Amino acid sequence: MKTFDDTRVWFITGANSGLGLALLKSVLASGERAIAAVRKPNTLSDLIQDHPRTQLLVQQLDVTDASQIAEAFRAAEKHFHRLDVVVNNAGYAIVGEIEAIPEDEARLEIETLFWGPVHITKQAIRFFREVNPPGHGGRILNVTSIGGYSGSAALAYYTAGKFALEGFTDAFVREMPPEWNIKGVVVEPGGFDTNWASASTIVPPHPAYNTETSPSGQSRTLLQTCPRIGDINRAARAMIRIASEPDPPLRLTLGSDAWAIVESAAKRTLREAGKWKELSLSTDLDGVPSDYMEKLQMLL
Repeated sequence: MKTFDDTRVWFITGANSGLGLALLKSVLASGERAIAAVRKPNTLSDLIQDHPRTQLLVQQLDVTDASQIAEAFRAAEKHFHRLDVVVNNAGYAIVGEIEAIPEDEARLEIETLFWGPVHITKQAIRFFREVNPPGHGGRILNVTSIGGYSGSAALAYYTAGKFALEGFTDAFVREMPPEWNIKGVVVEPGGFDTNWASASTIVPPHPAYNTETSPSGQSRTLLQTCPRIGDINRAARAMIRIASEPDPPLRLTLGSDAWAIVESAAKRTLREAGKWKELSLSTDLDGVPSDYMEKLQMLL
């Protein structure tokens, strides 16, 4: 018999390492339930032994495979009969100049960072609308990084995938009728104590950029040597809190380093836009209706 109690069910991709694993452990420790969607289920064997299937379901999932995504959501419906929070966390980085990274590798990276979460988000929306009780809705947390807000040398394709996911999230939340109660949040972590850097694919430098003083050379060095100041367990708790908010923000920046980058990038954008404002405004047609900007605000 289907039941619908107050114990939330989470669907977390990339839940076998880093932030995803910390979030999974925090969710389980709080008494809530989870589907851990990972490429290699055996990497979670300890958690499987420590938690009953009534609390934890580990589902094999390659986020670039749409058929596996659909099957994972069918398994969630069959096993728990509900979903409350879906977290798109799986991903990886290829470090290298745009001329150094083979196109097929760059395309696969963007499939993982963008199209995988897109397909999962579509499945989540359908589930929240059609499987959960009317109006119960759900939350979708799309984990990007501070690289989804500001670009970095040697991470162009990673940045492109994260920027795309942020733009997609910003747009899809505007499509949701209020009565569905479906909310989306972009989570932008800074540097956390995970294996992100060591797990990244490092491509040999393109000869034209192969100096320590080149921007990409400096970025490579920084990525490998910069201390990570974020605590992933605190980040996990922050994500659990934001998923509980009735009116969550579109973006949640995690870490003082990430916050500083957002502040600096926002100021730079306004400064540059202001410098060229006259040229920007000079391209309007003559006779723009006086209420045009007021109407435009409805789309923002």
